[in-house]
Amino acid sequence: MLRPQGKIVFLTLVLLTAAACRAADFPSAAVSGVVRDSQGIVQMGALVQILTADSSMVGTAITDLHGRYLIAHLVPGKYQVRATAALFIPALKGNLVLRSGARAVVDLTLNTLFESSAWIPAERRKTDEPSDDWKWTLRSAANRPILRWNEDGNVMMVSTSATENHQPVTHANTAMTAGGGGFGGNGVHNVFTVDRVLNDGSGVRMRADVGSVHGSSVNSPSIDVSTGYESRLGLAGVSRTVIGYHSHPEMIASNGVVGLEAMQLASAEKMQIGDFAEVEAGGTIYVLRTSAYAMASQPFLKVTVHPISGWSVGYRMATSQNLQSYAGLDDIQQDVPAAVMYRGHVQMDHGLHQEFSLGKKIGPGIIQASYYRDSLDRVMIAGGGALSPASIVNPADIDQPLAKGLLADSSTGNFRLMGAGYNSQGVNVVLSEPLTKSIWIAVEYATGSALSVKDAEAIDPANPAASLTPDSATSATVALKGRIVRSGTRVRAAYRWQPSRFVTAIDPYASFGDQAFFSCYLRQAIRLGHLLPPGLDATVDITNLLAQGYRPFLSKDGETLFLAQAPRTLQAGLAFTF
Repeated sequence: MLRPQGKIVFLTLVLLTAAACRAADFPSAAVSGVVRDSQGIVQMGALVQILTADSSMVGTAITDLHGRYLIAHLVPGKYQVRATAALFIPALKGNLVLRSGARAVVDLTLNTLFESSAWIPAERRKTDEPSDDWKWTLRSAANRPILRWNEDGNVMMVSTSATENHQPVTHANTAMTAGGGGFGGNGVHNVFTVDRVLNDGSGVRMRADVGSVHGSSVNSPSIDVSTGYESRLGLAGVSRTVIGYHSHPEMIASNGVVGLEAMQLASAEKMQIGDFAEVEAGGTIYVLRTSAYAMASQPFLKVTVHPISGWSVGYRMATSQNLQSYAGLDDIQQDVPAAVMYRGHVQMDHGLHQEFSLGKKIGPGIIQASYYRDSLDRVMIAGGGALSPASIVNPADIDQPLAKGLLADSSTGNFRLMGAGYNSQGVNVVLSEPLTKSIWIAVEYATGSALSVKDAEAIDPANPAASLTPDSATSATVALKGRIVRSGTRVRAAYRWQPSRFVTAIDPYASFGDQAFFSCYLRQAIRLGHLLPPGLDATVDITNLLAQGYRPFLSKDGETLFLAQAPRTLQAGLAFTF
């Protein structure tokens, strides 16, 4: 009775010995890496799977507190690596060939449904802003693996992530730009930015912008400084805070007071509630000084719900076009705030935007339809031209209508004029789709109301704001964003059409609300062998290149001025990252 059992035990030992010998001849492979979201934040508890070519699962792992995973004891072959987590679209890395004994590092990035379509931020990026993978502290070193082959032919993907090696990483960028036509951005600007990732995954970013001195009446340059901090919160949340200071002595208020100073505190938080909802909240607090002091608070709220796979339902409330979401603080540079003396008080533009949206993922792209209602109490209208000091203020006639509610940039002649508010409602439809792996296209259609001048009427030179009335119309936008692989050129271009009689945007809180007609941004790496250091880029930023949508009128002193949704501006410069 014992002989058959002994034979079975002996046969089992022989098979195990043979398997061990074969395993010794062919060492197993392993895959490890870090899983992050699109903001570069590591994701704890994500499921990582190793799949064969026929989608059979051969290994799984759950990411730890630092987003890391390790799957070992893999047979050499061709695999796919997939990461999934609540609230995210699965990320897949295919065609991973593992040879005997290979150790591959594969970092994966998870995106939400709304992040797939939010590839153009509501606020325009500036010319001194670094490239896409250097946007904020937690993104400065994320998602840039280097693919190498060792002498044995094994695959080795070495990540440059600071989160992975837990060592502080510092990047610096310096830029010099020159241009004209920009409100508060004329002349030569020297910009220096320091971006540091701390060993706990949080980050700090500091930025300083010193402009040139404009004219004999201004004896000091413009200064914009800001610092931001980003940290991880509980309940899968993250927080950003930015403190900034603006000093622009070239600004002139309507009563002849020279200079504008502003302090701002902007903050935003993003939290994930299981796999069902995502909540973003925050706002900006301003303290301004022109001819007097004023304070303003502009909050926002954004809620996104995922009822079923591939669909999303959202609600958004915003009171400022500058900061409407958490992604609005990707770049800590904020626009120069415009405040004017209006009805005896220093006031800024103010409104309430409410929006309900429905989105669906269609293949690699997404379509989103929104219904919105705007209640705009005060609207800031852009203008420019040969603006003389007499057009701004005349001591002998301080009550001239043009001097009421005006803030002028004496270096460019551009100004901001306070107009009356109005109510608007309409729909907005955006379809975004990748053309190639590195270039996306988006098409937007919007209906609503904006301030316009009737074609049969002329602007009253005594009171231009009183000549504007709200009117209904539609707008359409075609935009491109991405990177040209062969040349390495980063491009973002958009053409936003609306009837030329309008001097404010239709649906101004939309993604393309500040893109007036044809505008583009280009960033090109400059390479000249070993003569130039790596990290040198040239930038060009153009707004309203074709100078469309101008509505001219004569000021009281006979100068030709105009109103426009966005006057033409041009900035170009060099940036160096080290």
